[in-house]
Amino acid sequence: MQPGLSPSAGLTPSSLPDDAVEVGRILDAWGVKGWVKILPHSSDPEALFAAKSWFLQAPDAKFRPGFTVFSGTVTLGVDEAKVHSDSVVAKFAGLDDRNAAEALRGARIFLPRSSFPAASKDEYYWVDLIGLKVVNREGVDLGLVRDLMATGPHSVLCVEYTAQQEDGGSATAERMIPFVSVYVDTVDIAGKCITVDWQPDY
Repeated sequence: MQPGLSPSAGLTPSSLPDDAVEVGRILDAWGVKGWVKILPHSSDPEALFAAKSWFLQAPDAKFRPGFTVFSGTVTLGVDEAKVHSDSVVAKFAGLDDRNAAEALRGARIFLPRSSFPAASKDEYYWVDLIGLKVVNREGVDLGLVRDLMATGPHSVLCVEYTAQQEDGGSATAERMIPFVSVYVDTVDIAGKCITVDWQPDY
């Protein structure tokens, strides 16, 4: 354990659930009473708020090399999580000072998909959209959803596709489609397909 993070801090060795989804990471300490600032991977952090404990794994080496607080997967109880400004802050059970919170900087947060609250009608979790095929009304294949991007009032689908080049070769390219009802006709999670009113040359 690093200084400031005692074994009593509540880190419990665990196994990652089969349906685990990475939902964010710990950016830094927040305040002096053991709170941490979270970078959610979605514009809708409801799953973080609903869970009473989170699964943590060590940071990516490029983000924080030499991390030695723990190895493998651990669980940590969550006393409180809430929105603060443009991010999420959380208080873990057993973490009561800034040093303990700083020790976890960069840790990756996972939750089982089965624990997510049910989405409202016409609302979707980003994780459920990644990898879906996108076609337009004419049945033209526009590619696969690689990521989503929050742009203030709405999200944007980042759709990856293979583009033909002038020399006859091909290369991976990306098109951006606003994820709003004026362009998105249907989202079929079970069928793994999104139908949009969009043309390949837009």
